[in-house]
Amino acid sequence: MLNRLGMLAVVMLAGIAQAQSPTYGSTTPPHLLQDNSRLEHDIYFSGAVQLEDGTPPPEAVAMIRVCNGQAHFATWTDAKGGFSFHVGASGRDSPQADASETGMPPAAMGPSLSPMNDFSTSAVNALRGCEVQARLAGYQSDKLSIAVTSHFDDSRLGVITLHPISKASALTVSATTLQAPAAARKAYEKGLDALEKEKSQIAVDEFTKAVTAYPNFAAAWHQLGLLRQKRNDDAGALDAWKHAVASDPKFLTPYEHLTLLAGSKQDWVSSEAYSRAWIQLDSEDFPGAYLFNAIANSRLNRMEAAEAAARAGLHIDKTHRVPKLNFVLAMVLMAKHQNAEAAQHFREYLALAPDAKDAGAVRQQLAQLEAAAAARPQ
Repeated sequence: MLNRLGMLAVVMLAGIAQAQSPTYGSTTPPHLLQDNSRLEHDIYFSGAVQLEDGTPPPEAVAMIRVCNGQAHFATWTDAKGGFSFHVGASGRDSPQADASETGMPPAAMGPSLSPMNDFSTSAVNALRGCEVQARLAGYQSDKLSIAVTSHFDDSRLGVITLHPISKASALTVSATTLQAPAAARKAYEKGLDALEKEKSQIAVDEFTKAVTAYPNFAAAWHQLGLLRQKRNDDAGALDAWKHAVASDPKFLTPYEHLTLLAGSKQDWVSSEAYSRAWIQLDSEDFPGAYLFNAIANSRLNRMEAAEAAARAGLHIDKTHRVPKLNFVLAMVLMAKHQNAEAAQHFREYLALAPDAKDAGAVRQQLAQLEAAAAARPQ
């Protein structure tokens, strides 16, 4: 993972409130200080998300409140990794800023004869056993408890750190997201929110706005490609993913989709090139990349390259996630008349994937190899 310098500067709404309010330690936004009914019903949380090197995440991160095993979307982080949300007496989240953009409803706040009693018996109970965490693909989040005992508890959560699960994590997000101007980031975050709500056309419109405002927005191009492919627009998807890798050559995820799309079109030259670029970016975490590279090379009659790719894939596939590597290697070895080792890899494939769709055909092929070996003079 890239080592980025500098620490995250966090400006919390809680601190703003404290500076403008005579109540020491208050975390209530200033514009709500005169609204006593809302103050008594709601509790406000704020904090920030950062990577291990102290920099903000390269794209908007979903903040999730988990209570007794149930996950609830709370809000998105801003461009600097900051976030804020509040929980009302009903126990529902309501993002403090840009609520209209996230589409999340404000907390229900009906009239009450005893607001503070309502809070203590409703919101406090609703937050019992709750924690907040960040959600970004490829990363594991710290978890912070948000249980409170009273309205006056300090609800400034501090910093939540995202830890990469593997080397691939640093490559599955694009550095161009941090470089995008505010308007492009805003459109991109709206697009992600629309995806969360399964509103695909709105998502397409927002991601299009994002790449129009910032043509090098690799992550937005990637999302556009996924949406276009879902609509069976392979040409549009191909164009979007090419834009993504041109904008950020170290953004790994589009290479996977480009590899698969080329393979589905039997464009083996492109499939080999994209899978090779995928491997060059991360040679340790994706045995599937070696599988597609081996297939493409075998179709191009480059048997030495195909064999090397299949063997390299098997070498890194310690948990046998891609049994098909054994099948492809066996086929390559058969083409090179190395039938004894080919039979061995057919057996390994069947042991790992006995119910595969092609298992019957593989068993027949293996039986032929074994019969030929038995008939050969000793």
